[in-house]
Amino acid sequence: MTETNQRKLIAAAVAMLSSTGASALELNAGDYKFTVNGNINVHYVYSDCDSSSPAAVTGGLACTGGGGTAKSASAVTNGLLPAALSFGVLTTQNGIDIGAHFGFYPGVSTNDGGSPNLQGGAGNVGLGTTGLDVRQVYLTFGTKDLGTVTMGRNFGLFGFDAIINDITIPGVGVAGAAASGSPANTTLGSIGLGYVYTDTLAQINYTTPTIAGLAATLGIYDPLNSATGAVGRKTQPGFHGKLTYNAALSGAKIYLSSSFITQQQRDDSVISTDDYRSYGVDMGGKINIADLELAGWYYYGKGLGTTGLFFFSSDGSGNRRGSNGYLAQASYKFDALKLGVNYGTSRLGLAEGEAQSDIVRSNSKITGGVYYSLTKNLTLVGEVSSVTAKSQNGGKNEAMNFNVGSFLSF
Repeated sequence: MTETNQRKLIAAAVAMLSSTGASALELNAGDYKFTVNGNINVHYVYSDCDSSSPAAVTGGLACTGGGGTAKSASAVTNGLLPAALSFGVLTTQNGIDIGAHFGFYPGVSTNDGGSPNLQGGAGNVGLGTTGLDVRQVYLTFGTKDLGTVTMGRNFGLFGFDAIINDITIPGVGVAGAAASGSPANTTLGSIGLGYVYTDTLAQINYTTPTIAGLAATLGIYDPLNSATGAVGRKTQPGFHGKLTYNAALSGAKIYLSSSFITQQQRDDSVISTDDYRSYGVDMGGKINIADLELAGWYYYGKGLGTTGLFFFSSDGSGNRRGSNGYLAQASYKFDALKLGVNYGTSRLGLAEGEAQSDIVRSNSKITGGVYYSLTKNLTLVGEVSSVTAKSQNGGKNEAMNFNVGSFLSF
């Protein structure tokens, strides 16, 4: 993979919902309720990249220097979340709850080379502007007793809980594109370093009512092409699903979930040897005991890839690569101050019979963070992250980044 394409992969690893609390604005007009919420977050990020004869690690997430490239890098940028402005419309007609949602996600970095998540322009130059990422356009309808249907573009089910519970979500985590010359709307957080990015997908889902703390979602989505190998029209949609459980036991709050994703990969060539089925499963949860929170997530896949969905998923000849990873996390609150740490690793195996190369074997990192609630809506953030990337043929790069900034939700 070229450096440009690798940067595109990093830039494509974008994050989550901006606000999970009450809407900043609610306006009732007849039978309709209109809501608005969002966030703005800005961070200074300093990266210390590996410059002591850095190895070639295709798909590695540790930044490198040397060969005329500066060892260190500075950026003022969004963190794992882009800024966001989300609009909702809610009503009830004939006993059916109906909703619509639009989510707009601008950045603060110069990012005008096309898609804000697939930056391909000249980078941070004069007269540039930021990009607008329209991630969410969906409708919902249903009832409390019958369940809910969701249709449109929204975050996927597989990998969603891992990223939405990542302590770095108001911060930066691993710098990603912020350590390169090509800025993007977001950093990596722990994407590709403990979980695969859930992505936003055109989808149709059904969610059951919650019974004894249990709920399930099943659906189809517009299938994605593999980033390596099979690129062609699909004869069937992709499928994904999720099972969740919420409980309160002896003063502890428990949340558990498991999700899956699968789809066909096809090549449109006349004689195709690159058709295969991709799949992935994850499982994990968190427990809150007073001010202590412990969380962990694990995933496994075949033809799933690493960092982004179906990146490096096969050897290009229809032979699937296996992948797995986990994220372990702990945090504790002292009034307005929260301290947290997480460690994650994502591993990619070779396909059967595939020769060793400089393709990534693992990306691992540890992040320690300090999160101070200056007000109920404004959080001050400081983090230090260390990342290690290893290749299949023994190459290794190590890097660190430090960030300070603020996160305002409304």
